[in-house]
Amino acid sequence: MVAHILRCAKRARVQPLSRYLATAATHGTSTNLSLAPSAPLQGSLSAFPSRDDTPSIGTRFPASVQLSRFLSGPRAESDTLIKDLATLVSHRGVVFFENQDITLEQQKELGFRMGKLTGNPSTSGLHRHPISEDTAELGADTSVISSEGGIARGGIVEHQRASRGWHSDITFEPIPADYSLLKMVTLPPTGGDTLWSSCYEAYDRLSPYFAKFLEGLTALHSGAFFLDQAKQLGVKIQDPRGSPENTGSELMSIHPVIRTHPVTNYKALFVNSVFTTRIMELHGEESEAVLAYLARHIAENHDFQVRYRWSKNDLAIWDNRAALHTATNDYGSQLRQGLRVVSIGERPYFDPKSLSRREALGLH
Repeated sequence: MVAHILRCAKRARVQPLSRYLATAATHGTSTNLSLAPSAPLQGSLSAFPSRDDTPSIGTRFPASVQLSRFLSGPRAESDTLIKDLATLVSHRGVVFFENQDITLEQQKELGFRMGKLTGNPSTSGLHRHPISEDTAELGADTSVISSEGGIARGGIVEHQRASRGWHSDITFEPIPADYSLLKMVTLPPTGGDTLWSSCYEAYDRLSPYFAKFLEGLTALHSGAFFLDQAKQLGVKIQDPRGSPENTGSELMSIHPVIRTHPVTNYKALFVNSVFTTRIMELHGEESEAVLAYLARHIAENHDFQVRYRWSKNDLAIWDNRAALHTATNDYGSQLRQGLRVVSIGERPYFDPKSLSRREALGLH
């Protein structure tokens, strides 16, 4: 399976970054994509054509914009592009790049530098998933997202209600993810879309009194089901996992229900249906009721979601502090495979002085 995935990844043909930027600025607007409303947030990326998929979440760049080129050329230019990319992802939740030639090693480099250029701790690196095997081809810091098994369906029972799959990556870790990068290399003939939901907008849609109530709460996040899967697969739990604080096999952590995003300073809802098991300050039945409401709040508000239909070699980058996501398991026995790299961020926190996205942008 690994060899097949690597064969599908095309090697980048690198040209000087300055020439690439000049070409993009001159010819990029020949595509059908118009300048996105999020352009003021894009910094140096505004030289490239793009479009926003929805008002609150999701921005898309065409195949003429190749991420492999962001990694070449003078370091200062490259750093500016990557930092502006990370900042855009933090504001927009998820950003899509069509038909990318980026290699796996470049994907890892990009994920690592995005975290570092936006201020994650020096001790944060790339995540090693608890049940990912350390292979010579991929390394322990790459996750294979595959319909044949592995973490894509590990521990997540395919219910009649697909809405139960909403989550942010690895929230069971004491130091969870900031950015995730997924390149899809094998696709079924139809189906297999991925959806993302804005955690900023999820917070903004709460009534002020309920939001204030949630700001004082913390929640337990658990990935214990990966322990069962590790036994079934006969693999050891990876340790440490991208941070010296992400150790051991307990796979449980307590995080604030509302967190402050360190890049945007926006408030964001930080619970999910897969890993969040209870609210610590409430009785059991109270916790179940609140979490059930928040799960419906996320799943039923399709106007702050974006649904992406993949094509081969498309790459999505999302911020796990700003967006939840869920796969669509509607492709039966067809093969669907991708390579995911996850950067470790910081310990989640809540700053009462932070603003909601709507407050910060003057939206009503």
